[in-house]
Amino acid sequence: MSDTFDVVVIGGGPAGYPAAIRAAQNKLSVACVDEWKNYDGSTAFGGTCLNAGCIPSKALLESSELLHRAQHEFKAHGIKVGAVDFDLGAMQKRKSTIVRQSTQGILALFKTAGVTPLQGHGRLLPGRKVEFTAHDGTTRTLQAKHVVLASGSQPMELRSAPFDGKHIIDSWGALELDAVPKRLGVIGAGVIGLELGSVWRRLGAEVVVLEALPDFLPMADGAVSKEALKHFRKLGLDVRLGAKVSGAAVKGGAVEVAYTDAKGEQSLTVDKLVVAIGRRPYTKDLLAEGTGVELDERGFIKVDDHCRTGAENVWAVGDCVRGPMLAHKGKEEGVAVGDAIAGLYAEVNYKTIPSVIYTAPEIAWVGQTEEQVKASGRAYKVGQFPFAASGRARAMEASAGFCKLVAAADSDEILGVHVIGPMAGELIAEAVLAMEYSASSEDLQRTIHAHPTLSEALHEAALAADKRAIDFPNR
Repeated sequence: MSDTFDVVVIGGGPAGYPAAIRAAQNKLSVACVDEWKNYDGSTAFGGTCLNAGCIPSKALLESSELLHRAQHEFKAHGIKVGAVDFDLGAMQKRKSTIVRQSTQGILALFKTAGVTPLQGHGRLLPGRKVEFTAHDGTTRTLQAKHVVLASGSQPMELRSAPFDGKHIIDSWGALELDAVPKRLGVIGAGVIGLELGSVWRRLGAEVVVLEALPDFLPMADGAVSKEALKHFRKLGLDVRLGAKVSGAAVKGGAVEVAYTDAKGEQSLTVDKLVVAIGRRPYTKDLLAEGTGVELDERGFIKVDDHCRTGAENVWAVGDCVRGPMLAHKGKEEGVAVGDAIAGLYAEVNYKTIPSVIYTAPEIAWVGQTEEQVKASGRAYKVGQFPFAASGRARAMEASAGFCKLVAAADSDEILGVHVIGPMAGELIAEAVLAMEYSASSEDLQRTIHAHPTLSEALHEAALAADKRAIDFPNR
């Protein structure tokens, strides 16, 4: 096997494997190195996303939502099912099957594209050399014309609540539980905390979410955050804001959590405690001395707007660089770098990266919030349309939430779109496309949407921005 390649990618997650495939599609010789190991010791490509994040969490979210609908919604449809129960073992087995299909799919894609997969640890040496250490301990040195660093991220740990892997766990551990805890604590009301909390609440756990910030989902539009909190509490999530954890200790098989809030010192006892306070770049033993690649004060690899590091022909993409830690952001960066290396035009529009929270109702947004536009001083207009006025949503028994559009008052350019409701993660794609091409709200108004569909809600929100909505009173 050759040890010389046009491109060596270190990391086979959602940023690394697309970079490898696109570079290979551009007729370059490519190797992709990945060191992921599962709890059982097996290896796999796909990184956190496919093995311990996006994919397994969505599998459990889907299973638990179907259970919840059977328990609480089927009656409204006239469907009688009697007592509804579930098999957690079967749910977990289904999840694992989906994960395995996804990770094996990457190997198939590599084979088709001509990428050489190497499972083990990759370490960048000076002169664009990569020291590859296989899982059996053998080493070899790879020479590359270009190196792409895509080492990903890992869960952040609280000093006051360190992981023990059994009682105090990270997000991966929360996806692998073999029994529903009677009482579950979640530190962090972000995307991960809310998704995991929703899964185990629907499966029967009492869930308490402790969030240090005084505001709920501050990164989302204010109207969406307010609506979301209402629905999470309706589901039964006990969300406590302004709750700063000062310590957690395992006693008698339970976890005693100490925190402070506006009322003073508080305590909480749970069976399991999930720490979901965010993620940090993973660069352990990634860089040898003298590579010319630098890290910033937060541990991210320094790159320019086109993902170039300070070392010649060394690139970095995904969670290990600046910007939102989102799989689709990493994928676009990986593809762009795979093209740039081949001398092709490549660009990532960071202004149109959507965010999605896969709870029920789903939450999705792209662009600026109303609060951000207002703070900028720019004159703007807002259109909003509730799913309660959507015939399709009512037929689905999914009328919670709304679509909201923010546009510039002068140019009518769409500045942001925010959705909370059914299939929000799918609906946001139309808004992303519109904003990618600098569309106006009038452009959406003049775009014919099929009836009855959920997408009509976005159409009506655009109309409402000019007080011309048809299916809801204009105010």
